[in-house]
Amino acid sequence: MVAASPSWNEFRGSKGDGHAEGSGYLTEFSGENGVKWSAPIPGKGWSSPVIADGRIWLTTALERAATEAERQASLEKAKIDEREARQKQVAGKVQLQAICLDQASGKVLHVIELAKVMGPEPIHNLNSYASPTAVLDGGKVYCHFGTFGTFCLDGKTGEKLWDTQFKIHHSVGPGSSPFIYKDLVILICDGTDQQFVAAVDKNTGKTVWKSDRPPLRAARGEMKKAYSTPVVVPGENGKPDQLICMGSQWLVSCDPLTGKENWRCDHGSGFSVVPRPVVGHGNVYVCTGFGKPQLWAVRHDGSGDVSKSHVSWTTTKRIPAKPSPLLIGDEIYVISDGGIASCFDARTGDMHWVERVSGNYSASPLYAGGKIYFCSQEGQVTVIEPGTEYKVVSENDMGVGMMASPAALDGDLYIRTETHLLRVGG
Repeated sequence: MVAASPSWNEFRGSKGDGHAEGSGYLTEFSGENGVKWSAPIPGKGWSSPVIADGRIWLTTALERAATEAERQASLEKAKIDEREARQKQVAGKVQLQAICLDQASGKVLHVIELAKVMGPEPIHNLNSYASPTAVLDGGKVYCHFGTFGTFCLDGKTGEKLWDTQFKIHHSVGPGSSPFIYKDLVILICDGTDQQFVAAVDKNTGKTVWKSDRPPLRAARGEMKKAYSTPVVVPGENGKPDQLICMGSQWLVSCDPLTGKENWRCDHGSGFSVVPRPVVGHGNVYVCTGFGKPQLWAVRHDGSGDVSKSHVSWTTTKRIPAKPSPLLIGDEIYVISDGGIASCFDARTGDMHWVERVSGNYSASPLYAGGKIYFCSQEGQVTVIEPGTEYKVVSENDMGVGMMASPAALDGDLYIRTETHLLRVGG
């Protein structure tokens, strides 16, 4: 049997945890130093690159600015007042695309038009219309744009095989990335108007199951929306796999084949949850979202409502609302949106250290070649040693901002900036 070639096929890598395979990753690179190639990416998109079979895929959105009349109509339709409008961006038209590049050279192989959206709902200034990361599986590409549609492409030809759509109101734009489990594409659909998780057949796009979220206390839809990406807890000793779906107020485990709930945990009033959970030491580790972000460790061996029985520990200071946590051995690392990095004992929640890192952060941290990489919105990549003491290895200025989480494979980093995709390696 031939082993499958390494890949970085989904948000945060082949295991969804931010860990890269291979060694030899550069720790010092600035400007053109260490850049094997740089490819301009048209439009705007914060989705991460995904890589398999010598090809790189990412998504983008080409926006036409709204006229003043279109802007006013869009704001009125979304019931957004002028005060709230200052945090929004309004497009008159958006073209959603998938782009395929040759991994070795950075040459563009395909630019595939997926959809044209006239008068799309306004989104947050920090977001894009192409923020969810695609998934590569079995020679196919699954591109997701939230309410604007989900598309399956042939990975060789770029041919569109199917598309489907779950209409929800994001309020600030799409964010949750798709997840493949066996023959299913799992989609978290937590809008202001409705909240559910759906699974579609990965070969046809037909809905297989749809599971509503538990009841929410929040009175306003803005406090019900969420943008997290699911993970799976592999079953052990004959137990089934668990699909972990983080949302506002509730952390939920369900059967990935049916959507039937296994257990739920009430994590409080957190909302607009973005970070992807990580799993280890018998726990699911989650950040609770906006409001006052907290980091929770919840044991995943329960049933029913485990809110009072299975919370291993929580911590409430300097926790991110957007970047995902990173679990390495017995330590868990987080970096807050404002650039405060912390390291905790993953078993107890005890703090090892807390340090300021330059910049603001949306991208999730990366573990590659035995080092941790933090990529800031201002364009700095800070590399540190993992461990119970804080040690900076290098600080690298990329010269342009970064919102997308980086990818890493076989000793090379793939960094998407606001304008380009870079391959960085020795």
